[in-house]
Amino acid sequence: MSRGTLFDKVWDAHTVGTLPSGQTQLFIGLHLIHEVTSPQAFAMLRERDLKVLFPARTIATVDHIIPTDNRDRPLQDPLAEEMMQSLEENCKENGITFYTVGSGNQGIVHVIAPEQGLTQPGMTIACGDSHTSTHGAFGAIAFGIGTSQVRDVLASQTLALAKLKVRRVEVNGALSPGVYAKDVILHIIRQLGVKGGVGYAYEFAGTTFEQMSMEERMTVCNMSIEGGARCGYINPDQVTFDYLQGRDATPKATDWDSAIAWWSSIASDRDADYDDVVVFDAAEISPTVTWGITPGQGIGVTEQVPTPDQMAESERAIAEEAYRYMDLQPGKSIQGTKVDVCFIGSCTNGRISDLREAARVAKGRHVALGVKAFVVPGSERVKAQAEAEGLHTIFESAGFEWREAGCSMCLAMNPDKLQGRELSASSSNRNFKGRQGSSSGRTLLMSPAMVVAAAVTGKVIDVRDLL
Repeated sequence: MSRGTLFDKVWDAHTVGTLPSGQTQLFIGLHLIHEVTSPQAFAMLRERDLKVLFPARTIATVDHIIPTDNRDRPLQDPLAEEMMQSLEENCKENGITFYTVGSGNQGIVHVIAPEQGLTQPGMTIACGDSHTSTHGAFGAIAFGIGTSQVRDVLASQTLALAKLKVRRVEVNGALSPGVYAKDVILHIIRQLGVKGGVGYAYEFAGTTFEQMSMEERMTVCNMSIEGGARCGYINPDQVTFDYLQGRDATPKATDWDSAIAWWSSIASDRDADYDDVVVFDAAEISPTVTWGITPGQGIGVTEQVPTPDQMAESERAIAEEAYRYMDLQPGKSIQGTKVDVCFIGSCTNGRISDLREAARVAKGRHVALGVKAFVVPGSERVKAQAEAEGLHTIFESAGFEWREAGCSMCLAMNPDKLQGRELSASSSNRNFKGRQGSSSGRTLLMSPAMVVAAAVTGKVIDVRDLL
């Protein structure tokens, strides 16, 4: 008899019916919205004289466009102010909880939901943002969706989706010092490719993930989408339960025991059937840096930029494009590449554990001359916790700017942008052309610790040399 994966169990539990198209009508337990993809969706509801069906299941915050320095209203960017006002009005009109600036709960949507316990195992979660896969770290099935789908969830609390295949991505062993969750996911994407996960959900499994904290697991699941997967998840375990216990939205008292029983039951069966299985050895993973214009173009920091003859023929055209755009020479070491801007933050690496590790490397050192370096907490709660621990003092003493919570330079829909041909060492998730705000700006993705190492030396180096 076929045995079930978590994906199968959660999908089946949330299936409303099968549509004439063959797609599943899937109930969405939690809907997260922000200021960028929601205004048009609310406008579409008004055009059809529809209401939000379950406003209590939708949570809003502002993150993409909000400045991380001056937040005085009206915002200096008229378009940003317009988007902010639109979100405020739509939430008020529809009875939706909105975590705005100064509430103590504002932040990047994929940071605030987990830290408040809104994200829980066995849920279906949707948000008009690519990196919604982050929430899969809790054993949830989480999808990034488009604006018309945001409308659908607001109106019906369901989505029309085709069921995915499931690939088990297993990593076993202990990570070496100086190697982090970010390196693990960059390594996986490098090996499987940016299109390798198309049509799949990725189930991350193995002893390496079992040993990770929840925040590390979120980093891994966050970038599932960069490997082409529609979502990524990790089975809930005691680490999950310990993280969730006592948080704002999680069950309390006797309901907590019932919740754990349910959460445990939806984990993949030991003999579950998978459509594919791939296995990696943690010992083979080193600090990883992207050199190109996709998250799959990554190498170990001690390696050289690959030459065309080292690649499959199908990869050579985009490699040639990357060489030209990034101004990097094939066959040359990535170490020593000079950096202009160093950014720590984003929904990938803007949590408290990321800031702690970055501060550990920054302590007693100083940002190199000519380098702009800044740290952007993922939420107001993360910022408050970091300040309570004195991390901001370490960063500021080292020459980093300490900012307010937001998406910041991850995608630069706010004042934090690269200028011209600047090269950025970034803890974010995408290194596409123009991603960080300049049409000719360049991005190297790496762990927060590696970003600090680059900031204090002015160039790409192996963080293990500083630890």
